[in-house]
Amino acid sequence: MSSQTYSISDLARELDITTRAIRFYEEQGLLRPERRGQERIYSPRDKVSLKLILRGKRIGFSLAECRELIELYDPSSGNTKQLNSMLAKIAERREQLEQQLLDIEQMKLELDTAEERCVQALEQTLKSQQAI
Repeated sequence: MSSQTYSISDLARELDITTRAIRFYEEQGLLRPERRGQERIYSPRDKVSLKLILRGKRIGFSLAECRELIELYDPSSGNTKQLNSMLAKIAERREQLEQQLLDIEQMKLELDTAEERCVQALEQTLKSQQAI
């Protein structure tokens, strides 16, 4: 990795997030920038961690899952453990989404049935009122 460093505003601008979000992730222990007085100095590792957090959020990972993946980050080993863990989490998330899709389809069927019954009951009510 290079010795390049980033300010909080550099990362916010580059990753299109707020500095407040970055500070939040820092408070959660997901980022550990160096300090020079009040200034935060972020490393390339912090940038990678932040990218992983943002990607994880987009695909529905919790902050705890993101933390777990960040802790496995080890470029000296080719990140094998991290990548295997990520693949397992992706498979788990995919299964959750498939189940949610099934649940949604079932709910749509139940809504169709409830709607049909309501329409029939309303039609019968209107016919009864017209007969009077």
